[in-house]
Amino acid sequence: MHNSADLQEIVDEIAARLGASATLEDRSFRLLAYGAQHGAIDTVRQESILRRRATGEVRDYFERYGIARAEGPVRIPADAELHVLARVCWPLRHQDITYGYLWLLDSGELDDTTLHAVAPLVARAAAALAQEARSRQDLGRGLRGLLSPDPEERAAAAIEVPGPVAAVAVRESHERVAALWTLPRGVLARAGSPVALLAPAHLAAEVAQTLQSAYGTAAGIGGTRGDPADAWLSWREARHALRIAEHFPRHAPLARWEDLGVHRLLARLGPSDLRELAAETAALEGELAHTVEVYLDRGGHAQKSAAELGIHRQTLYYRLGKAERLIHKDLSDGDDRLAVHLGLKAARLRGQDAR
Repeated sequence: MHNSADLQEIVDEIAARLGASATLEDRSFRLLAYGAQHGAIDTVRQESILRRRATGEVRDYFERYGIARAEGPVRIPADAELHVLARVCWPLRHQDITYGYLWLLDSGELDDTTLHAVAPLVARAAAALAQEARSRQDLGRGLRGLLSPDPEERAAAAIEVPGPVAAVAVRESHERVAALWTLPRGVLARAGSPVALLAPAHLAAEVAQTLQSAYGTAAGIGGTRGDPADAWLSWREARHALRIAEHFPRHAPLARWEDLGVHRLLARLGPSDLRELAAETAALEGELAHTVEVYLDRGGHAQKSAAELGIHRQTLYYRLGKAERLIHKDLSDGDDRLAVHLGLKAARLRGQDAR
């Protein structure tokens, strides 16, 4: 985000001094800079440059050699099955923290003495990544103001980010911890309930998926905003989307605001409005409420509803008739159907929120 030119200069100089192909990646194996090609090239390097990131299978292979904890260069042998040439991985560590990796394709000429000659450049790259990580933490602390609905707080945030952007809300976990500082460059993050992120729009889905998987919870993605000054609107949508993802299995575990349809309206409603809607179906509970909800979700298609519920159609009709009598509604009437459907969705939101 701040040191792209400096990192590129470092990688170019390392590649030139060693006469070896060099790439520099962050802790999440996202490509940050790469030098000119020297000698043979393998599929891993090609994919890293083209896709800007190594595949999961390749990352697992490299991590088996303890690169995240190593304090110096690690030699990784070739692997024909993965199409990996022999290489040296030099962890970019600063004050005992690994911030990224320098990768060097090794044709057999990179002995310890040769590598030692570029140690100052490696230290410089590690320091640059550490400085950026600290800057991102500072920006993360200011993210609260940028996402605030209060215009004065947003003005005081004084954070400049390029657009378009999208906000992401992720439910935190008491059992798991995610290293927010390892997220792709250009992503601002703030721990909290929920965890708040502001990402370049094209990275939002990837970032949401990464953190949702890390926490094992749910996430919501707000709409894209071309002007970062409107990021607070995307943040509001992201929190609404997260709420829907947590309460409605069909939208779990990752919900996009733009894909939620009528659920967007429900998510915007306050407690009193939800209570009023839910009152329409207050007499329906448990199995009966679930049966009616599935039936209405399937557009009143009896065969599909019965199949999903695992019951006979006659059992379905019996339950629907019982429900109609309890709530004094006719499920063949469009207005009654709509009222019941919204009432059940509102009841789901209210019940889940209470828990």
